[in-house]
Amino acid sequence: MSRRTPNQRLRELVSESGLTHAALATEVRRVAAECGVTVRTNKSAVTHWIAGIKPSEANGRFLCVALSRHLGRLLTLADLGLAEDGHDHGVDESIGLTLGTDPLEVLLPMWNLDMDRRRFLTSSAYSVAAAALPLAHVRELAARTRAAASGGRIAGMAEVAAVRDMISVLSEMDERHGGQHGRSALVTYLRDDVAPLCRGRFRTEEVHQQMLSAASRGVHLLGWKCYDAGQQGLAQRYYLQSYAMAAESGITGHDGFVMRTMAMQGLKLHRPEYCLALAETGLNRAVGKVDSRTEALFRIVYAHTLAKTGNHHTALSETDRARHLLTEAPGDDMPFWALTWGPPAASLYSRTAKVYETVGNHHAAADHYARAARARPTDTYARIAALDLVDGAEMHLKRGSIEQACTTWHRALDHMGGVGSTRTRKAITKMRNHLMPFRVRGMRAAAELDTRAREFLA
Repeated sequence: MSRRTPNQRLRELVSESGLTHAALATEVRRVAAECGVTVRTNKSAVTHWIAGIKPSEANGRFLCVALSRHLGRLLTLADLGLAEDGHDHGVDESIGLTLGTDPLEVLLPMWNLDMDRRRFLTSSAYSVAAAALPLAHVRELAARTRAAASGGRIAGMAEVAAVRDMISVLSEMDERHGGQHGRSALVTYLRDDVAPLCRGRFRTEEVHQQMLSAASRGVHLLGWKCYDAGQQGLAQRYYLQSYAMAAESGITGHDGFVMRTMAMQGLKLHRPEYCLALAETGLNRAVGKVDSRTEALFRIVYAHTLAKTGNHHTALSETDRARHLLTEAPGDDMPFWALTWGPPAASLYSRTAKVYETVGNHHAAADHYARAARARPTDTYARIAALDLVDGAEMHLKRGSIEQACTTWHRALDHMGGVGSTRTRKAITKMRNHLMPFRVRGMRAAAELDTRAREFLA
C-alpha cells in the first residue's frame, strides 16, 4: 500500500497562520456558510489534508480563503499545494480581486467565465483583503491612451442614453422578478455591446466619461444580481471592477457610491473590518459636490457603519442630518447611478431602520421599515419592498407583538409572487423558524402563515 505524500506547503501555511487545526476547521466552516454552503469540516479533516489527503474542490477553496484572511495575503490553490485535476486549469483565481489599469481587461474574461458558470467564481467567498482595495485607490486612475476603433462611428450622448435606458430596464426587471432573471442577458449586453462602446471613439471627453459611468452602473447591477443569488465573492469582484470604471470615469461621487455599496455588503456579511472606512471615504468624496438627496444616501450608510461600530450617539446624529438633507432640495436632479435602488426616500428610510435596529430601538425600526415599503411602487420594486416588510415583521416580533408580525409577514408574501431570489427564500425560511414556537403552542395565525410560507417555498 503506497504512502501518501504529506502536503508540506499546507503544513507551513497553517503553521504560519498560528491557527490550531480545530480553529482552522471553524474558519473553513465560516467561509462556507458565507457562500451558502454547509460543510462538516473538523480538526481531523485538517490533519488529513496536511497528511496528503486531498480535500474536495469546494473545501479546498474555502480553506484557501480562510488562510488568506489570517495571513493577510491572497493565496491560490497552487500556493496550498492543491492545484490538481478537477480544478480550473489556466484560470487566475484572483481574477476580479485586483484593481488594474483597465477594468475591461478584467471584466471580459470574467464575463466569459460567468457565462460558463465556472464553479470557482460562483462559489468564491468574500475577501476581506479585497474590501480594502478602494481605500488605497481613491485617486482617480491616470488617463491612458488607447487606439480608437478603426472604422467605428463616433459615440455621443445618444449612445450613452441608450446604455442607461437598457440598464434601467434590466434593473427594473431585477427588482420585480429577482436576481435570477436576466443575468445572462446583462452579461451578454455588457460584454458584446457596452465594452466595445467604452473602447470606441467619442465626440468629447465628457461623453467618454459618461459612457464609463453608465458601464460602471451596469457592472454594479451584475454584482447586485450575484449578491441576490448568495454569491458574495463574485458580487464583490464585480463591485471592485464597477468601482474601477467609476473612478476612471472621473464622474464626481460615482466611485464613492460603489464604495458605499461595498460597505453595505460588508455589514450584511458581518465583515466590519473596512466598512466604516469605505463609507466615510465614499462620503468625503461626495459631500459638497453632489445634490443633497444623493449626499443623504451616502450619509445614512455612514451612520449605519457608525452604529455597527458602537458609536450610537454619532450614528443617530448622522441619521438626523441625512433626513434633513433628503428634504433640503427635493427638486434637484440626482445622477443616474444614485437611483440604483429606486426612490431616495425609500432607501433612506430602509437604512434608517437598520440604524435604529442596531441601537436597539425596535419600535422606530419597524416604523421606518414600513415607511420604506410604502415609499416604493411595489409593482416595480417588489423584492426590496417585500424584504423591508420582512425586516419590519422581525422588529414587531422583538417587541413582543406576534399578531402584528404575522400581519406584516403576510403583506411581504403578497409581493413575493414571481420573484426569483435567494434572499427572499432565505427570509421566508427564517420566518418559519421564528413561527415554530408559536405554531407548536397552537396559535392559529402562526399556523396559517406557516402553511402559506411552506406553499410559497414549494
